[in-house]
Amino acid sequence: MAKKSDKTITVEQIGSPIRRPGDQRATLIGLGLNKMHRRRTLEDTPAVRGMIGKVGHLVRVVEEN
Repeated sequence: MAKKSDKTITVEQIGSPIRRPGDQRATLIGLGLNKMHRRRTLEDTPAVRGMIGKVGHLVRVVEEN
């Protein structure tokens, strides 16, 4: 059984998904973001890091724990 990570990462949406490809919109929704300046604290996993990398121009990392 995989150990649950206690590391977290907080991201904030800084860009609009308007006129962006559908996969980028879906990635934002997958991260729990869909409105400007909304923040989410997520578990710091390779999958989440990959999603942040895909929409890095639309989000910013606020805090890493």
